[in-house]
Amino acid sequence: GGILGKKQANTKIPTPKWHAPFKLTTVISSHLGWVRSLAFDPTNDMFATGGADRVIKIFDLAKACVGANDALKITLTGHVSPVRGLAFSERHPYLFSAGEDKMVKCWDLETNQVIRHYHGHLSGVFTLALHPTLDILVTGGRDAVARVWDMRTKNQIHCLTGHDNTIGSILTKSTDPQVITGSYDSTIKLWDLVGGKCRTTLTHHKKAVRALVQPSFENTFCSGAADTLKKWGGRDGRFIKNFTGHNKSVINALALNEDGVLLSAADDGTMNFWDYHSGYCFQKTTTIAQPGSLDAENGIFAAGFDLTGTRLITCEADKSIKIWRQDEEASELSHPVDMVGWRKKCLKEAKQRY
Repeated sequence: GGILGKKQANTKIPTPKWHAPFKLTTVISSHLGWVRSLAFDPTNDMFATGGADRVIKIFDLAKACVGANDALKITLTGHVSPVRGLAFSERHPYLFSAGEDKMVKCWDLETNQVIRHYHGHLSGVFTLALHPTLDILVTGGRDAVARVWDMRTKNQIHCLTGHDNTIGSILTKSTDPQVITGSYDSTIKLWDLVGGKCRTTLTHHKKAVRALVQPSFENTFCSGAADTLKKWGGRDGRFIKNFTGHNKSVINALALNEDGVLLSAADDGTMNFWDYHSGYCFQKTTTIAQPGSLDAENGIFAAGFDLTGTRLITCEADKSIKIWRQDEEASELSHPVDMVGWRKKCLKEAKQRY
């Protein structure tokens, strides 16, 4: 009994929202190497993938979802190393790409040419993010800094220094902190974009943070590492909750849709689907490598929901792009929420401190 007994008695058990499970619908084999990055066009008509075969491929989303042969629109060549970051601009007909060849390129999609290079990274660039309201882009990589670039003049505005290891992912927001970086030194930093200084450092993770994601419906964000997924307040980096149960896998990608479905995808091909609000894991699955692949090629490097949130695309180590969708036949009766197990898990975690 005593003090601990009281604390446990009033543990609130959040009620998970029911979500239909996801199932694999289409596999696209187009790249000749690992598929490392993914971006969706703001009109939701197409998506781009970048691979270890050094090319960027742009697909028609609707055709790709049904597995049509003419889904591939164009292949862009120009990088000399794997393409690790991609982003479509919402205000210009541009696609930005970053690679392990230290290059950050701006492609004009009307002419399919590279029109700008952002030069300055000292090593491979692993991630890239565009600011939602300003014409700037932020790139981060193996030189452990995030560089903030003026899109038009190609000048480096800031070099955000402070991490001790590779920066694995970057989030940008229109409100402060406008830049959030996750690093392989297992910390997350929130930056003041105007001054170019670090505001807060979050040191809760014990393993490298390779993935960050933020929802459109609330000011929070989620980070993924091999120890746990953690959810944070978006303004001050206040710790909200752990999502535990994606066991000891290196989380390479996080994806989140409007409906509050969070996907964590790992190096060993495991995929966990969570209810973002409560932290309940409603589906665990493993991706299936293409026939003829090695077991080791069961890995996911990037994942994203399209803008409607109904299609999930994963980029994988078996050189394929896989498209998943929610099972329309499923209902709360066929796939019920495991309230008993969820309750046990909540009470067990209430005893632990972090």
